[in-house]
Amino acid sequence: MARVPLRLLASLAACLAIASLLQLQIYTMLLPPAVPAAGAAPVMVTVPPGAGSRQIAALLKDAGLVRNARVFRYYARYLGVDQDLQAGTYRFVYGMTASALLEQMAAGETYRPTVTVTIPEGFTFRQIAALLSETGVVDYDAFLYVAANAVPQLGRLLPGQRYALEGFLFPDTYEFEAQTPPEEVINRLQRRLGEIFDITLRRRAQDKGLDTHQTVTLASLIEREARVPAERALISAVLHNRLRLGMPLQVDATVLYALGRHQEIVLYRDLEVASPYNTYRVTGLPPGPIASPGLAALQAALYPAEADYLYYVTRKDGSGGHYFARTLAEHLANDRRSRQRRNLNTN
Repeated sequence: MARVPLRLLASLAACLAIASLLQLQIYTMLLPPAVPAAGAAPVMVTVPPGAGSRQIAALLKDAGLVRNARVFRYYARYLGVDQDLQAGTYRFVYGMTASALLEQMAAGETYRPTVTVTIPEGFTFRQIAALLSETGVVDYDAFLYVAANAVPQLGRLLPGQRYALEGFLFPDTYEFEAQTPPEEVINRLQRRLGEIFDITLRRRAQDKGLDTHQTVTLASLIEREARVPAERALISAVLHNRLRLGMPLQVDATVLYALGRHQEIVLYRDLEVASPYNTYRVTGLPPGPIASPGLAALQAALYPAEADYLYYVTRKDGSGGHYFARTLAEHLANDRRSRQRRNLNTN
């Protein structure tokens, strides 16, 4: 057997040693840089459109996410993803491996800021649109345009409605991406109402002879009229009793909705406004909700108090409460008492 010259063995050993050293150096260069003191904070990196792997590697190096831009670029080529890195703003953290950085950019998993918004109970459709616009969730005009052509998932389209979606965008706390498409926002708010108005409430509505549209409409009147939570069921009882007897509901909140403005006191001349929402002139429920009711108002609409009241009037003492009455004579006496309280408070 021929012997291998010692000089050749030495050369091979030297080559292997150099290769191992290079491999170790490359491995070291691919390790994440040392995490700075504020390492818990996210690192935002924006890759402009058309940026190649050389520019991207430099951006990551400047951000303190990679040790060596050239090695990172060669590593991307070795993995076959150097042409797949996508533009956009990325949210990274210190300590991410080169493989993790490349994987996120190749998948285009860009960062989109989110907005948390709380829609109060009793907000009207336009108030919701304004709130979503002010918080950066949607563009106001785009939202109105899409909503004008949308059909409520749980409601009905009836003549005289101002907004078909009024009342069917459930008030709750939501988290959206900034500038979410209006269609997506509208669908989500409607789906939430469908979740809240569950099978138990739907069966209760059937028992009361109401469909979903009528229930939400009635609940919206309660939402806008009841300032004291404990009075929701009593106001509901008044409205149910009046509907049963064929009496006009005479709800001031419907007059304000018909006028299209908010004011503290409804004047006698306001009661003459010609509108299908004016329940002083139109018997029965208005053609649709006047605001978005919350769960408590929906429950009150379906579970009215067992009371034979037909009238109520605000106390005008700053409490937000009402006096309730069974007869017109009692109601007029309550109205006088309420006016006396207001006079005492203003003097």
